[in-house]
Amino acid sequence: MPESFNRRRLLGFGAFAAAGLAAPGLLRAQVTMVQPPQGHHHNVAGFSAQRWQDHFQHLRKGAILCDLTSRVLHFWSEDEQTYLVYPSSVPRDEEHTQRGYTEIVLKRRNPTWIPTPTMRAADPTLPESIPPGPDNPMGSRALNLGWQYYRIHGIDNLDKIGRPASSGCVGLFNPNVEELFELVQVGTQVRFL
Repeated sequence: MPESFNRRRLLGFGAFAAAGLAAPGLLRAQVTMVQPPQGHHHNVAGFSAQRWQDHFQHLRKGAILCDLTSRVLHFWSEDEQTYLVYPSSVPRDEEHTQRGYTEIVLKRRNPTWIPTPTMRAADPTLPESIPPGPDNPMGSRALNLGWQYYRIHGIDNLDKIGRPASSGCVGLFNPNVEELFELVQVGTQVRFL
């Protein structure tokens, strides 16, 4: 067994598979959990499979549930053939947390990061912007939401995944956000729970 595959992960996947047996529609589900590079430690989120019907009225253009308590993002495709679960970073406190329904309004490859006015007020030493690249806090992809300054995006610091670490956004490993980016479209519904 590879070193990165541990008993806890196996038990977590077993619980997910058992949930799939109880709900046949979940048997098609894929669970995507990307391992960080060796030497990086992070919190592996504990999660349970979700049913889209518990959160959305339909799956037109697909749906995303950002579970801020479990620190995971769930994605369902419009045709119900794909259900993906990604570990995520979440807002660091309630002051920075938005909850409710919104949608994806813009998709950006290799985004430029621009600190929000609140970030600049709290830390005037922040740069005005950071161009695309490995030091960009938004990683390789960004999905802008209908709420100003809120995004689902990649991440520059792998240790933030599974932790409350953002100023409101949900961060994913870059390979995960790149996969999600290709699956979603402008208008995909999103819920922050």
